[in-house]
Amino acid sequence: MRTRRWLAVEFALLFIAAPCLMRVIMFDHGVPLFWALGPVIAVIAALTLFDRTFDWRSALLTPMPAGTTRAILAPFALAAPAVLLAVWALLPDQLFNLPRERTKLWAKMLVLYPFTSVLAQEFIYRVFFFHRYATLFVRPAVMIAVSATAFALSHVIFRNHLALALTLAGGLLFSWRYWKTRSFAAVWIEHTLWGWLLFTSGLGIYFFANSKNPAWGANLETGDKSAPFFLHGFQL
Repeated sequence: MRTRRWLAVEFALLFIAAPCLMRVIMFDHGVPLFWALGPVIAVIAALTLFDRTFDWRSALLTPMPAGTTRAILAPFALAAPAVLLAVWALLPDQLFNLPRERTKLWAKMLVLYPFTSVLAQEFIYRVFFFHRYATLFVRPAVMIAVSATAFALSHVIFRNHLALALTLAGGLLFSWRYWKTRSFAAVWIEHTLWGWLLFTSGLGIYFFANSKNPAWGANLETGDKSAPFFLHGFQL
C-alpha cells in the first residue's frame, strides 16, 4: 500500500533528483544521454508493471473525446506563425536551419521523433504521473502544474533557460490536455506537433544534449560538425 510520504520521496527522487544528477554525470563525467536515462526509465517501468491498479488498456487506448482534434489544431495553427515570426525576428540565422542544412536528418527526425521521444515522455509525465501521484496532488490545478514543472525540469540537461521555458509552457498545455481528455493519443499527437514545429523552425538548437550545446555557442554555429551530439534523443 503506497503512502503519501513514500510517494513524496519517490516523486522527489525520480523527478527532481534524477534530472539534476543526470545533468551532472552527463556533462561533468561524459556519460551518454541514453545511459544516464536508462536507469530512470527502468525504475518507472518496474513501478508501472508491479502496480496492480494500473490499467494498461484504459491508460493507452482511451479514445479522444469528440472535438479534441479541433481543439489541438486550432491553437497550434494560430501559434505556429507567431513562433516562426519570433525566430525570424530574434534568431534569423537559425530559421529553418535544420531542414536547410541537414535535410535528411530533419526528415528522419520527423518520422522517428514521435516514437523514440514523445511516446516515452508522454507516458511518463502524463499517463504514469497522473495515475501514480493522484493521491499526492489531489487538486487538478496542482497536478497539472507539478506535472508540467517536472517535465520542464527533465530538460535541465540541455543547459539553457529557453529549453526550460518552452518545455514548461508545453508541459502546462499537455498536462491540461491529458487532465481534460485522459487520452494518451491526444497528448502524443499534440506533443508531436509542437516538437516538429520547434525543430523545423530553428528552435531545436536549444535542445542539444552534450557538452557542446549550440545554445551555449557551440559547434553548429561555427559550422564545425565533427563532434557527435544528441538532438532530443537523436545522435547527429
